[in-house]
Amino acid sequence: MTSTTETGHVTGTPDKDYDLIWYVEACLENALRLETYIQDAERAKDPEVADLFRKAQADSRKGAELGKQLLSRRLSR
Repeated sequence: MTSTTETGHVTGTPDKDYDLIWYVEACLENALRLETYIQDAERAKDPEVADLFRKAQADSRKGAELGKQLLSRRLSR
């Protein structure tokens, strides 16, 4: 297996910045996906599962918001 290390020389985006961008995107995507799961649980009349997914969605939103704030501070330098 070949491993390639890209530290921003090719893309112009250092790994730590790319990783932060990826993290924000993953959190936002997860929040969207969880909306579907919440609706599925509600249709199945399973409030316990719906509440679990709502909490997970809130955590994903919080992670995205924290990531966006950090990314904003770092990219404005």
